Amino acid sequence: MSPHTRTRHFFTAQDNLIDLVEEDFNILPILSRCSIPLGFGNKTIGEACHDTGIDPEIFLLLINYILFGNLPSEQPTPKSAVGIVEFLHNSHDYFLGFKFPHIRQNLLSSLDPAHDDINPAIVSFFDTYVSQVKAHFDYEETTVWPYIKALATDTVPAYSIDTFRRHHDEISQKLNDLKNIILRFYTTSMPDKMYDVLVDLYNCEEDLNSHHTIENDILIPMVTQLETLKSKR
Repeated sequence: MSPHTRTRHFFTAQDNLIDLVEEDFNILPILSRCSIPLGFGNKTIGEACHDTGIDPEIFLLLINYILFGNLPSEQPTPKSAVGIVEFLHNSHDYFLGFKFPHIRQNLLSSLDPAHDDINPAIVSFFDTYVSQVKAHFDYEETTVWPYIKALATDTVPAYSIDTFRRHHDEISQKLNDLKNIILRFYTTSMPDKMYDVLVDLYNCEEDLNSHHTIENDILIPMVTQLETLKSKR
């Protein structure tokens, strides 16, 4: 999900949650990661956030960035930084616990028996990619997120978000490589199944790119400002 330029007004807490989904159904994985249950009724965004225990300001910051490319201009608060971290943590759980296993299952069911010679290599390519993403996520979970949460208190750990920024690699490139392998070279007697896998891969790639840009465009600048504020005290 990449930020888009749109003519609609930015969403507010008073807007209907259904209107948000109808603006772009690709926002549904965000609702899932925020644990907003289905059965919206006529709830506003604010009501849904309140019922689920989500900070509506952080939720609106995220969706308005994803849908419209709107970046916050106000000075960040420690609470906002921790809220973004919690969302990104939920995103890690979503990719590792649901999205990647779902794609792998679909991939296995779409492989043509006529290609038993190359099918294992395709599965291995995907599994290696998932392992690399998991290592990327593990570093964030064990080093970066604890640092940000500590920074949000009176603690100033021996780390800098610039270290993360300088080593923050794009993690969706190999999905693009897998897509190209399938599109260019994989013939199959079950095209509908493999096309469905390709849709999954395209959606996942876009979702990972969104995850990456939230870190780069929102979280890193936010934490950099917090570090500056801390250093002036």
